[in-house]
Amino acid sequence: MRSQVKFRLLFLLLALVCFVVGVNFTPESLSTYNEKWLLGTISGAYFILLPIAYWYCIIKVGQQKLWKIIMVLSLSSLVARLSYPAELSHYFEFVMWVRYPIIAVLLVIQLYLMFSVIRGLFKVRKLKGDPRVGAVETYQEGDDKSLTLALILASEATNWLYAIPWFSRHQQPAIAHIKLISASRWHVAFMVLACLAALSASYVLLQSWSQLVAIIVSSFIGYTLMSIVANHRVSRYYSVYILRNKLVINNSLWGFMVIDMADISCMLNQEVKSETKDDTEVLSIGRGQTNLTLNLSKPVIYHGGMGQLPEPMRMIHLSVDKPQDVIAAIEASRAGMAA
Repeated sequence: MRSQVKFRLLFLLLALVCFVVGVNFTPESLSTYNEKWLLGTISGAYFILLPIAYWYCIIKVGQQKLWKIIMVLSLSSLVARLSYPAELSHYFEFVMWVRYPIIAVLLVIQLYLMFSVIRGLFKVRKLKGDPRVGAVETYQEGDDKSLTLALILASEATNWLYAIPWFSRHQQPAIAHIKLISASRWHVAFMVLACLAALSASYVLLQSWSQLVAIIVSSFIGYTLMSIVANHRVSRYYSVYILRNKLVINNSLWGFMVIDMADISCMLNQEVKSETKDDTEVLSIGRGQTNLTLNLSKPVIYHGGMGQLPEPMRMIHLSVDKPQDVIAAIEASRAGMAA
């Protein structure tokens, strides 16, 4: 496991502990010194500890943009707004009033970004294949916010493309298959059963409180079945393929890369122990020992977190079933480009 992933899991665990403990131990009033001290400690965890941890674990180690720290501050503010004692509610009412002009400005910016992104995606609507690849091709030289939004908008079409065999019938065939757990039949069966269990449990638990809310929540959970099927099919059938002289690598639906053939400087067909690789610009994909290494002449973005966690990579280690086929396909594609 790479250090970036370890630190993300560490922050997630820390945030979960802070919010669970904070909500359960937040005093209902501030009548005593101990209650004030306790609330001050919880506030320090929300607004000092978690932002610092997010900055180090996600922004510094994970090489993300500084503006993303707004997410953890917003989450801390939301939890505080819902759990703080009544004595402080009027301060949050002030914040609630201030939020409207801030939301209006952000909404204008977001609408402009959405208009720009939709216009860009409309221009590439006739391009075949994964919509995310078209988004990367369109915004690879643009700012990261436009690309992030483009990947969000393209993710829905991507789910439909891979989940429905009829939609992916013209998809480029894989030149090899990465050894992924999500490609196995038992994994997709387990995920489908877990989704159905969560759907049923949410409806049973919520229907006594609100029939409408129960239907909405269970429907939302049920809709993830499409993503589960898409995740399985992209892992099993489309993990490595070539599209428009670019090598596309799918680490299930979680992450993907679009690499220009000209950027692949060297290919080594050798086994490398994935446990020894912990470089920030080295990525390992696949179960077991890797048997194919791609050295890149310049950093190429790995779009993790379904496109929301971009990371530059210079070396890719893959565990595939047919490494020689990948090498042959890349060499043939590069030879065709040179001709």
